[in-house]
Amino acid sequence: MDVKTETLRLLKNNKNFAARVENLLKLIEEKDKVVNSFIALNPDVLQQARQIEGLIHENKAGMLAGLVIAVKSNICVKGLITSCASKTLQNFKAPYDADVVRNVKQEHGLIIGMTNMDEFAAGSSGETSFFKPTRNPLNPELIPGGSSSGSAAAVAAGFADLALGTDTGGSVRNPASHCGVVGFRPTYGLISRYGLIDLAMSFDTVGVLSRDVYGAALLLEVISKGKHFDATSFPNAEQYFTKAAQQVLQANLESFKHLNIGIVKEFETLTDKTILKVINNAIEKFASETNSNIVELSLKHLNLGVQTYYPIVYTEFFSATRRFDGRKYGLPIENVSGSEVLRRILGGREISKAEFKGRYYRKARAALKLIKQELTDAFKKVDFIASATVPRPPHKLGTKLSVEEMYSYDALTIPASVSGIPAGTVPVVKQPFAIGLQVMAPEFQDVKVLKILRMFELL
Repeated sequence: MDVKTETLRLLKNNKNFAARVENLLKLIEEKDKVVNSFIALNPDVLQQARQIEGLIHENKAGMLAGLVIAVKSNICVKGLITSCASKTLQNFKAPYDADVVRNVKQEHGLIIGMTNMDEFAAGSSGETSFFKPTRNPLNPELIPGGSSSGSAAAVAAGFADLALGTDTGGSVRNPASHCGVVGFRPTYGLISRYGLIDLAMSFDTVGVLSRDVYGAALLLEVISKGKHFDATSFPNAEQYFTKAAQQVLQANLESFKHLNIGIVKEFETLTDKTILKVINNAIEKFASETNSNIVELSLKHLNLGVQTYYPIVYTEFFSATRRFDGRKYGLPIENVSGSEVLRRILGGREISKAEFKGRYYRKARAALKLIKQELTDAFKKVDFIASATVPRPPHKLGTKLSVEEMYSYDALTIPASVSGIPAGTVPVVKQPFAIGLQVMAPEFQDVKVLKILRMFELL
């Protein structure tokens, strides 16, 4: 799809929707044997498609009617297997809908199935799933990125129009970059987490993936609406996404003039030279088209991002997984989990021990404040920060990497996560491998980020 001339809006209110869904199911049956983006499909999807098609004909359809949505397997969809891609929960059917899923259904979005992912969202490559790895649709020899690997791959392969993922340290933006699609992490607290199975509650947020920025804005506009039981969400959060999709469609380069675009010296040092060249060319073109200035920033505490993020994740993940003891549902997690899940459980157990009280977790929380303050100060000098999304090319599936090498995939995405600010990625090139450009802005400026991503999309 050429996003310069078409958007997902052309698929909305499709009066032959059921036939289109039937074709998508055939495509998934044929192609997903290789990609492995889905763990479970919705058995009632055709019946639901016909119902939505009827509403379209009666002009009673909601904002998402005519669009097909995939859901990451750690977000509860009533009646569907919500396994977190783990043997622990391989037979667990969610007894209720997550708030974001309920919002999607209310606007007649059709959920086609549950996507593959790194087990319990513990991973950066899409390789740790109990249900075997997901492959990158652009090149099946390469990783798709993680942990929302299946959601990104499903969108990139054309199996779904939109997808819900979750972003803890970059788990939406990372696979979006590798698969050549749009990915967005909203300001922490704007999207309900009710019905999301935690990795780390301090950072987890539901994010979106789409073939274009318009689709991401539309889905965010929908899922920000209703909240039932999530104490971490801001009240009336939907005000921050009012007419987001319409604003994205109306955005143009004339409305972005004389901006200060921040580039971070420390980010550039971490980034592969091939990727950096592509990203800098895109930033320079944006600056030229908008008569904007490129401002170099030095954020000396950003090199603490990975070291700050993982002790907190380990500790909170250990706490979150204590319910998976095999008594109420599922299997005991320590008995059946993969190596990365077990690493985080054991690491969190050690950090949580009484004799280590304050030595790791509290120091990590203190370092987090330094990173957040440094970014807050940087945004007083620039309107937004642009960078690569992932600092290195995707590796071949099965390549043995050290823990440090694997964790380094998130080096450029973690700062936004620990600061709670909005960040999105848009594809710049897709060959010989996909490269995504990341945009970050202060908290609650989510629509601004979406509009800037749209400008990069149109360059």
